[in-house]
Amino acid sequence: MAAPAQAFSLSLGEIVERLGGELRGDARIRVAQVGTLEQAGPQQISFLANPRYAAQLASTRAGAVVLSPKAADRYNGSRILADNPYSYFARLAQLFNPRALPAPGIHPTAVVDCDIPASVSVGALAWVGEGARIGEDVVIGPGSMIGAGAAVGEGSYLHASVTISTGCVVGKRGILHSGCVIGADGFGFARERDGSWVKIPQIGRVVLGDDVEIGANTTIDRGTLDDTVIEDDVKIDNLVQIAHNCRIGAHTVIAGCAGIAGSTQIGKRCLIGGAAMINGHITIADDVTVSGTTFMPRSVGEPGVYTSAVHPLKHDEWLKNFSHLRHLDAQDEKIRALEKRMAELENRT
Repeated sequence: MAAPAQAFSLSLGEIVERLGGELRGDARIRVAQVGTLEQAGPQQISFLANPRYAAQLASTRAGAVVLSPKAADRYNGSRILADNPYSYFARLAQLFNPRALPAPGIHPTAVVDCDIPASVSVGALAWVGEGARIGEDVVIGPGSMIGAGAAVGEGSYLHASVTISTGCVVGKRGILHSGCVIGADGFGFARERDGSWVKIPQIGRVVLGDDVEIGANTTIDRGTLDDTVIEDDVKIDNLVQIAHNCRIGAHTVIAGCAGIAGSTQIGKRCLIGGAAMINGHITIADDVTVSGTTFMPRSVGEPGVYTSAVHPLKHDEWLKNFSHLRHLDAQDEKIRALEKRMAELENRT
């Protein structure tokens, strides 16, 4: 069922004036929300970015559709042509669904031990430590904690129960979802000869650039000596672990449940798939895609797509294949011995 129309609406002409694109059709048509090709109604605008859904153009009830110029002739209704329909859709969604912001002010149950601008909103049971630096228009959600000497840039939004540890930095317009922890101790211990462990104080920080978004329950550890750095416009999903001393390059995206071990350097514009595991003390070049569930044991110096995941098999088939895998070394020795023997025979003839 299509979503109900909202009071706020825009004509297609107004949309093109704001966002660009080429309009083909009736500029007076008004839409009030975005929707999928399958579910959108006449007061919604949809989009086609993936060709596998092109067949739905014939039956869509959407008031208009955003298409690439190459797909312009696949749809006869009102349409907006954009080079990147998915990005255009994202901006449309922002237009029709602006983020609701709480009113500025400090909740009576919050504790704020520093000076903050009047435009800041501090929710119930939140705590802002001594010497913290909070920018204009920041939202600090209920139960969130900002440690002493930490900094949060203007326009950032901290949802409920976010922790920014002592001295850590959040850039401008950051979005941190509930339960994420920025600046917990890195996992640093030195082992004694008797097998016991000595904790290494973690005295670096976590520094987040501008426009960084961190998903729920994601953890980013502070550096041992130097900082852990997340550069501008990095987007990190839920349940991601980034260990101490890592550096994540600008515009990189990391999907849920990925794990990045300590002192790893990841380049710019990388795409890290869900549940990928990246070894410590390695370097990943710019523009690398790591497929989901892939293990990266060593450095990668060239852009491209890297995959080590195995396709699912029935259990019996997997056992049979794995039994062969266990004997690869022995089979390799046999092959080498046969090759040597064949070479000896050839030499005799």
